[in-house]
Formats: sequence, C-alpha cells, structure tokens
Amino acid sequence: MITEELYRELKKITGEEERILNGSREIDKELYMSAADGETSNVIDAGKLLETGKLIQIRPHTRFIHFPRHSHNYIEMIYMCAGNTHHVIDGEHVLLREGELLFLNQKAQQEIFPAMEDDIAVNFIVLPEFFDYSLKMIGEEKNLLRDFVIDCLKGENEEAGYMHFKVAHVLPIQNLLENLIWTIWNKQPNKRSINQASMGLLFLHLMNHMDHMETNAQNRKQRLIIEVLRYIEENYRNGELTQLAGMLNHDVYWLSREIKKLTGKNYTELVQEKRLNQAAYLLKNTSMSIMDVGLLVGYDNLSYFHRIFQKRYGTTPRKFRVKN
Repeated sequence: MITEELYRELKKITGEEERILNGSREIDKELYMSAADGETSNVIDAGKLLETGKLIQIRPHTRFIHFPRHSHNYIEMIYMCAGNTHHVIDGEHVLLREGELLFLNQKAQQEIFPAMEDDIAVNFIVLPEFFDYSLKMIGEEKNLLRDFVIDCLKGENEEAGYMHFKVAHVLPIQNLLENLIWTIWNKQPNKRSINQASMGLLFLHLMNHMDHMETNAQNRKQRLIIEVLRYIEENYRNGELTQLAGMLNHDVYWLSREIKKLTGKNYTELVQEKRLNQAAYLLKNTSMSIMDVGLLVGYDNLSYFHRIFQKRYGTTPRKFRVKN
C-alpha cells in the first residue's frame, strides 16, 4: 500500500493533534474555515489549506477528534493508508478501509468520527481545474463515463455526493496513489507534471473498476446511468439495448425511457456520440484510413458514417483530419 518510510512520516503526531490530545475537544475552525460576516462558516476553505498558486495538496487526516458536519469549496479525495475512518456523507454512513479511495464533491455534507493513532488517511485538497489538466495530459479521447464522473465531482451533478472506490486489491491504482502522495510529500522537481499525469492515469484505471465503486445508496438513478455509460464505453461498436436490459434485469422499454429521462438522449444517441468521439480521436491521432476508422467504430455503411460525422463536426472526415 504505502512504503514504510512514508508511513512513519504520515503517522507522526502533528502539532494540531498534540493540542487535541492535551484536552482540546473541538477542531480549530480557524485552521480550516474562513469567517463570513463575522462568523466562521462550516465550509472548509481551500485557501486555508493550499499554498498560493497550487492546484493540489495533501495533508494527513487529523485524528483523535470529531469533525462536525461541513462541506468543502474544493474536491476532496481521501486515501486510507492504514486502519479505517468512519464518515457520514449527506446522511449516509461510509466506512473507508485500508487501500480504499473516497471522492467528495464540492457540495457534499460530511461528518467524520474520531480516528485512532493507527488510522492513517491522506486528504487530497484538489481544485477542479487540476482534473482538466490531468485529463488533457492522458489524451483527447472523449469518454462519456469519465466526463460524467468529473461532472459529479465538480458538483455539476448535485445528486452524487460521494464516490467510494473499493480498490485495495488493484495494484496499479495503489501504486499510482502512492506515487502521488510520495511526489507531493517530498516536493519533487517537476511535481506538477508528474502529479497531473499520475492523476490522469489513476482516472483511467478507476474507470475500469466502476463495478467496485459505491455512491449514495439512495441514488438509484445515479447507479443506473453509470451502468449504462460503462456498458457503452465497453460495447459501443456492437452493443445492443436489449442485451444491456437483460444484464441489468430491466424491461427494455422501461430502460429506454429512463435513459432518455436521465440523460436527455436515447440509447442510440449516446452510442453515436461515443462512436463519433472515438472516430475523431482516431482521425487525429492515427494514420488509419477513413474507411478503417468508420468500420472500427461500428459503421458498416460508410456513406452513413460520412453523413453523421459531417453533421456532428461540420466537415467531412478527410477535411477534419487535414485540419487537425
């Protein structure tokens, strides 16, 4: 999970924790929150935790004390290095265990029960624009599921308060998280580029393990859309709505209506969006023939492929390639 040397550093008692152990019964709000109209708010402020000009920072989770209900004006990512922590997010209890990862969007309401000495968690303070840079570094290929997840984290999808990834068994994810923590903690040269690339790769791996992700239990709609988008990402060439409905044990007509209601697009439109995104990516980044690109993304009728591509991008596939 984490190197022994880094684990020892993260486990050290901080000055804040010493004050708590010496009798302080409440968090020091001035460390976390800014005053508004003479009163301290319950919003943890990135300005209190991030150095000027930084988009991402880490800090060990403060132990031995209860954090009352609060929200953040940034995206919080919590990685459990050892032990566990008990959270209440939008009224729902979440137990974060060793090796697991928790994302909170900017509007989620969180409460945290006291952690003990051996419960070592790392809090990532991340400004939303950091993800924009990270995703650009790993390529321009559009991914409907990834974009949906990012929208949730930014608070643009208000129903998704948190995403809990139970990925302790996934070695590449553990390695990337350790790399992020180590690079930031040790203030390595070129750390911004390293961290952006690592975060981008982390997201690629997380998208492959959405079956190990939990979100608000009451949010059935959220879960359904994630399942639909994941299926399309993996099966956009020849996947069928009837097959998806069977996998999810839903009536196909009901599922079709729900997809349209929740996304504003029907299943065919979502598939077409993914196919055309993939075609554009291949035209820009490979030397494949236009015919092969069309066939690869699922269009046997190349005249139809040309027609809908031009409708989407305002130009033919050939002119799109030359322009880009």
